Amino acid sequence: MDSILVTGGKPLRGEIAIAGAKNAALTLMPATLLSDEPLTLTNTPRLSDIKTMTALLQSLGAEVSALADGKVMAMSSHGLNSTRADYEIVRKMRASNLVLGPLLAREGHAIVSLPGGCAIGARPMDIHIAAFEAMGATIDLKDGYLHATTQGGLKGGVVKLRFASVGATENVLMAATLAKGTTIIENAAREPEIVDLATCLRAMGAQIEGDGTSRIEIQGVDRLHGATHPVVTDRIELGTYMLAPVIAGGEVECLGGKLSLVESFVEKLTEAGITVEETDRGLKVRCDGGRPKAVNVTTEPFPGFPTDLQAQMMAMLCFADGTSVLEEKIFENRFMHAPELIRMGAKIDVHGGTATVHGVDKMKGAPVMATDLRASVSLILAGLAAEGETQVNRVYHLDRGYEHVEEKLGAVGAQIERIKGQ
Repeated sequence: MDSILVTGGKPLRGEIAIAGAKNAALTLMPATLLSDEPLTLTNTPRLSDIKTMTALLQSLGAEVSALADGKVMAMSSHGLNSTRADYEIVRKMRASNLVLGPLLAREGHAIVSLPGGCAIGARPMDIHIAAFEAMGATIDLKDGYLHATTQGGLKGGVVKLRFASVGATENVLMAATLAKGTTIIENAAREPEIVDLATCLRAMGAQIEGDGTSRIEIQGVDRLHGATHPVVTDRIELGTYMLAPVIAGGEVECLGGKLSLVESFVEKLTEAGITVEETDRGLKVRCDGGRPKAVNVTTEPFPGFPTDLQAQMMAMLCFADGTSVLEEKIFENRFMHAPELIRMGAKIDVHGGTATVHGVDKMKGAPVMATDLRASVSLILAGLAAEGETQVNRVYHLDRGYEHVEEKLGAVGAQIERIKGQ
């Protein structure tokens, strides 16, 4: 297995190009199942999760080609020949469940394995199931598979989500585009990736209003056509690299970044005494020396502080002046990076969904283990400022969500390398 070796103490200066959003691309790719005409995505990130979704779509009979060094995905589902998403593929990635809605909408039936992904707590499918049942589907769980059927196709209805689930909002949004009548999603998630999906679906001929709010209305149409759509900037990669100069010192401009994608995150950086400037090319972050101030953070659905930046923020707060409190309100078991940071000299107390971080003057490099996607990059960030070498093991998690992290950080002055495993 590969590992990442970081030698700390190198200030960062330069620019980092931010990729298209993983979470958006993984939602946009299944949208090809809604039409027999081609869907092309540009600004696609080059990640292992994209390869997994490609394999899943191909297993259903879709044609998927990566062009322009993987930054363009050309897809067509005109030859769709299966509605079964097998466990062997679905187990690798949570987003695999997003084929359920499109398959139900287009074919009227689907068999989809319960999904896998990072071990950061339960992310139940019951919200999805209740939503599709409200649209007239019958869903049974047999041997780890959801068997979904409809009588005469999905029908519009009022779908009230008990929690503003991003995945359920996306699944229902896609399915509703081909349902008979009008579908209203109440307590819908508001994330930029959902707005990006709605924008793509409208380009394909869907009738959608209210995306970006908690109430989305979809008027079903008979068919969708092809389209070309650029994937929105990855706000999580953006926030991650914005923290790099805060931890290591220096100044970095994140190309393609927009304040509207990370407002709540930037509010916390500003509170910590960090300078963030919006430029005509992106967001520039500067740390002029000295430790950031301690701040308290509570993760919330968008537009609140994103759970996917909690681990990275903890890495920064390990070096902050004072004591910070992090409350994780989205996923349980999402402080698994804390023991690894403690191995490097951090002072962190975890009680349930709350972590208290006592800032320290310095940390020391150590061999550490990545437990999930965001935890892995948080350890790399900590290693940028730690004394000596930090070796982050099990970085296959990292490759699911960050493309060429060692190249991007190396280009701005970090001493970082990938060590190939056996």
